[in-house]
Amino acid sequence: MTHPLSDLTWRRPDIHAERRPRLMMRARITAAVRAWFAARDFVEVETASLQVSPGNETHLHAFSTQAIGPAGGRSPLHLRTSPEFACKGLLAAGEPRLFEFARCWRNRERGALHHPEFTMLEWYRAEAPYETLMEDCAALLALAADQTGARQFAFRGRAADPRLEPERLTLAEAFDRFARIDLLATVGEDGFTDRLALAAQARAAGVRVADDDTWSDVFSRVLLEKVEPNIGNGRATILYEYPVPEAALARPKPGAPKVAERFELYACGVELANAFGELTDTAVQRARFEADMARKARLYGEAYPIDEAFLEALGHMPQASGAALGFDRLIMLATGAEHIEQVLWTPVAATAP
Repeated sequence: MTHPLSDLTWRRPDIHAERRPRLMMRARITAAVRAWFAARDFVEVETASLQVSPGNETHLHAFSTQAIGPAGGRSPLHLRTSPEFACKGLLAAGEPRLFEFARCWRNRERGALHHPEFTMLEWYRAEAPYETLMEDCAALLALAADQTGARQFAFRGRAADPRLEPERLTLAEAFDRFARIDLLATVGEDGFTDRLALAAQARAAGVRVADDDTWSDVFSRVLLEKVEPNIGNGRATILYEYPVPEAALARPKPGAPKVAERFELYACGVELANAFGELTDTAVQRARFEADMARKARLYGEAYPIDEAFLEALGHMPQASGAALGFDRLIMLATGAEHIEQVLWTPVAATAP
């Protein structure tokens, strides 16, 4: 079964019997991951799903609602797109190591690798470099494979050995290797980006560039068309040292102000995890949020509030590193599934195109 399920199909005993082996493998992987974190002195947390801000990334879309008070007053709330803000709040409160199997929601997303409701495995280490999270990711890939007996992960004709140490490539190395683009030549130490220079190199590499594309738009298209098809083959790949304009919530790398302590994990062409050496500079984070929400308003006609309590907590959060791993995608690769709904116990009802 490779197609999405209807709202009725997964309830049929014959269909459930077909799906159940993968779901039981999911249960085994979940238990093993919990044990892995417990053995390393992590505490499992359960953070609130309703938040003042669902996240402030330009292209993420939330499900929104209202909280109605006893006297009828109304306050807007959003289902989280990630537990990141809450987990970092717990770091600021004093938890040194924590993880969560977080139910998350993202609107406008549905496909073989996307579902409106999904599980994000997030974990955070206070006073740890983000390279430690690279080691964590490698261990979790092998752990998932051990639970299913998979000798390799596979997706859409591509395969990777989950027990091999992941390849590590900087974004600059990847852009040079696969597109002959000098990425960091288009980024200034002050955060300035040279959109024209990147666009010219992208066109020379055969990437379409529209007149109204921003530097980030061109960066994303090169990453999608030239880099991602060539990584995570044979073994997983870790792309690290993202340029600062793509830092999100990551801190700049000491001694290398053009890049940030951010990495992403890929296997079989599938993006599995996103990790940061966490930014704790409140003013810088506020500026990034405001810029992203201004861009979101221009593109989509909407923006989400900035969580002032989160920004306040950043001011006394310890140095830390954190990672977010798409748990359903990990289950897909470990069980050989071709569609995310094959590894979800109760998929969300079909949505309009």
